[in-house]
Amino acid sequence: MILVNTDYITGKKLEMLGLAKGSTIQSKHLGKDITQGFKTLVGGELKAYNEMMNEARAIATKRMVEEAEVLGADAIVNIRYASSAVMQGAAEVIAYGTAVRFVGEE
Repeated sequence: MILVNTDYITGKKLEMLGLAKGSTIQSKHLGKDITQGFKTLVGGELKAYNEMMNEARAIATKRMVEEAEVLGADAIVNIRYASSAVMQGAAEVIAYGTAVRFVGEE
């Protein structure tokens, strides 16, 4: 599966199949949440939250690819990511793009 954030793939003619999306909501356990809260007092990178968001993006991407595979896609173009806080210490990440099939060489 080819994943790109452009609306084309050089040398490929694309047939649009539809939207492919994947999402997840992730949180850290209370202990990590408390320690990261203390970290905000002194500043610096919140590594536990960074790890949480990296994991969330990976899960959302995997789910998007699985949805595209069900549509019979060869690739997903114009991929975007969005995130939002759903509560203290928890975030939703969504990955979405257009599932496409290759229909020949240009």
